[in-house]
Amino acid sequence: MKKTISVLVENHAGVLSRIAGLFSRRGFNIDSLAVGVTDDKTVSRMTIVAECDDYLAEQMEKQLNKLIDVIKVRGANSDELISREMMLIKVTATNSLRGEITDIVKIMGAKIVDISKNTLTIEMCDSPDRVDLLEDLMRPYKIKEVVRTGTIAIQKGGESAF
Repeated sequence: MKKTISVLVENHAGVLSRIAGLFSRRGFNIDSLAVGVTDDKTVSRMTIVAECDDYLAEQMEKQLNKLIDVIKVRGANSDELISREMMLIKVTATNSLRGEITDIVKIMGAKIVDISKNTLTIEMCDSPDRVDLLEDLMRPYKIKEVVRTGTIAIQKGGESAF
């Protein structure tokens, strides 16, 4: 099952490398990693998604807590989080197919951000499952290029993750 771990870290050079090195040394595989500064410019938040069981997630959290640059670590199940991922996808779009593609884009809640003679570029920001679905729906239209961010997540409800 996919586990999401949020990590508050000091915002300076080398922190990402140390955390990636930890995962590599321990044989943990990262499915998604997103890093961004928080409201405090000296602190960054990492959102790490990995396919693992509860035991392995607990081991990851313990190992992360040992790193000097780590301020706080919190694991959460997907039902406790609001998760989003962004995708830009460029598909082949002849005049005869533009209408079909546009209809799918509207139904999925995405938007067209660039049009050329032979392509459409689509932007979508939604849950990772919905982003996967749009990508699958676009496969018959010959995908030329796909770019996806890592998953970001925030605790549901009034409480903060930290």
